[in-house]
Amino acid sequence: MNIKISFFIGLFFAVVGLHVRASAHLPAIFGDNMILQRNMNIPVWGRALPGEHVIINFRQHSYQADADTNGKWTLKLGSYQAGGPYEMHIRDQTGETVFKNIWIGDVWVASGQSNMEFGIQTEQNGQETIARATDSLIHFFYVPMAYSLIPQDDILNPGSESLNGKWVVCSPKLLASSGWAWHGFSAAGYYFAQQIRIKLHCPVGMIGVYKGGTPAQAWISENGLSRKPSFNRYVEAHQKLIDNLDQAKKTYPNQVAAYQLAVKQWNTDFGDNFNQQIKQWDSIAAQAKILGKPAPAMPVPIHPRPIAPTPPEGGFGAPANLYNAMVAPVVPYGIKGVIWYQGEGNGDRLSDALEYKDLFPRLIEDWRDKWQQNKLPFLYVQLANYRAPAKTPAEGNWPWVREAQLKTLALPLTGMAVTTDIGNADNIHPLNKKDVGLRLALTARQVAYGEHIVASGPIYESMKAEGHTLRLIFKSTGGGLIADSVRHPGQKVLTGFGIAGNNGKFIWARAIIDGNSIVVSADEVPNPVAVRYNWADNPTGNLYNKEGLPASPFRTDNWDEQSAHMKSP
Repeated sequence: MNIKISFFIGLFFAVVGLHVRASAHLPAIFGDNMILQRNMNIPVWGRALPGEHVIINFRQHSYQADADTNGKWTLKLGSYQAGGPYEMHIRDQTGETVFKNIWIGDVWVASGQSNMEFGIQTEQNGQETIARATDSLIHFFYVPMAYSLIPQDDILNPGSESLNGKWVVCSPKLLASSGWAWHGFSAAGYYFAQQIRIKLHCPVGMIGVYKGGTPAQAWISENGLSRKPSFNRYVEAHQKLIDNLDQAKKTYPNQVAAYQLAVKQWNTDFGDNFNQQIKQWDSIAAQAKILGKPAPAMPVPIHPRPIAPTPPEGGFGAPANLYNAMVAPVVPYGIKGVIWYQGEGNGDRLSDALEYKDLFPRLIEDWRDKWQQNKLPFLYVQLANYRAPAKTPAEGNWPWVREAQLKTLALPLTGMAVTTDIGNADNIHPLNKKDVGLRLALTARQVAYGEHIVASGPIYESMKAEGHTLRLIFKSTGGGLIADSVRHPGQKVLTGFGIAGNNGKFIWARAIIDGNSIVVSADEVPNPVAVRYNWADNPTGNLYNKEGLPASPFRTDNWDEQSAHMKSP
């Protein structure tokens, strides 16, 4: 635009008192009420007309950038201490945009699948918590759920009336509002933010990036997957969706119509009767809970419900799709770290559970690469206990996912919250998310903030044979090892330990605390070689430290997973 014309247009609107919004566009992650990360040069980016000059004024400093030939521009603000509120003015040759109520503090991404998605409104302490949620220096940004075959510059637009996709300020009214996220913002994320506020006293921003029922490979970029040859099948699946997209879009409407007819017929033949059975089961299960008795098995339909066709783009579970649509639009927004709760989606099959030991670290490394923060703290939740209580010392698929999570602690600046004591045998979504958030906050204080505190339960370190017994050495013992009797009433001895000889068959074992070690034995195994602890989908072990944090499940053997799985009685 001619400079003289631009000047007179600006002068005209200044005289008449009107505000013209700049044509420079920033992604939705920037806006009123945003929290910007303290103590780092803050990335800001967006789009404008090719070649256009963009100026950002923030805290008496001016920052400038020119849009490239594609209209993209990026710059970095200065590094600031916690504080606020501030305004940000974005100007180009067409006008000015102003963002208000900006604070400097710590920004955390809360991500994963449904247990991170689980909203504060349905958490077991949710109603009381919501009523007391008056801290206006906790702000939230919820990324609307979406998927895409290619990385997106911005999130799905939820509409101007929605609270999703914009920064909002914590309040009882906000957390209780309907239609926002899934039953409100992540309960685990909220409790985490609450603890960080209490301990660090700085503003806290939480970016919710989660979707239930999703596997880890959907959250890794295509480039991130391609960097490890063992994940070529995911890269190939992603490319196949791209190659077949046009044809899939043509056939998809007919597939949907056929599915809808099939569902209608299924409801007539089986569904109505099955729904009645479920209502009856709900009543019986509720009564059993009141009486302290186990609920009967949930009924299953005689004929399975028809499965919806896969969308042409592959849907939420396809490799890289969630990274492209939900993570890429907020990269490289300045953040302090990530809290993560996922793994269920990779634990249904043994082969997937075994792969997680490579897939999960690849995800962490990929996100660190994309954010260009190789020291980005990444804190996560080890899978909770679920399904029928353990009958043998070595069973199920989820232990292999938990082992993968335990081994991922080998990556620097990672931390893990163990939750095998606060799950629910009958519900993959346990209602207690407060302890999840508190335990994640403990790991954050140690890993991200450098506090010298006990942030973890006992972690197995080494083993040595002593005659007919095996001695296990632990770290993170805190004030000492104990058999917890608070969460496991009536139990005064250690439980959850299995022992095996060279045949690889585990039986229940005696376990005795001796200082910071545990001596394990069984009369039936005179020459023991291996121990496993809490090695089941729903383990029963009660080993804690005196700080009240549970021990992570572990195994001392390195037997082939497939054969060891088959040997378990």
